[in-house]
Amino acid sequence: MSDLDAKEQQHVRAALRYLHNRLGTWQAVADGVKAKTETIKTVIRGSDPVSASLAFRVARLAGVMIDDLLVGKFLPPGACPNCGHVITSDFKDENTVVEEAPRQPGGLALVK
Repeated sequence: MSDLDAKEQQHVRAALRYLHNRLGTWQAVADGVKAKTETIKTVIRGSDPVSASLAFRVARLAGVMIDDLLVGKFLPPGACPNCGHVITSDFKDENTVVEEAPRQPGGLALVK
């Protein structure tokens, strides 16, 4: 049983996945929140509930207020809540230029 409701636990798990993506390993996340790696993995899988203590330690590691973490405001825009990967566009500030190039007669050909 957890002091956090299901939605709050979901937000903490998403933050843990994001931290894993940023730090590179579950061991680094576990070290950052002063927990065992296996504990973090069982929480991520949903086998164990997210404790209030773990939520506070995740917020501290992430450098955010606990309220923002629990309501889901922690993840940056474009971050996947399932894996924590942040999707950014390399072409955000560039204009797209389309040029008409002559096509080879016959279209595509199989190269052996």
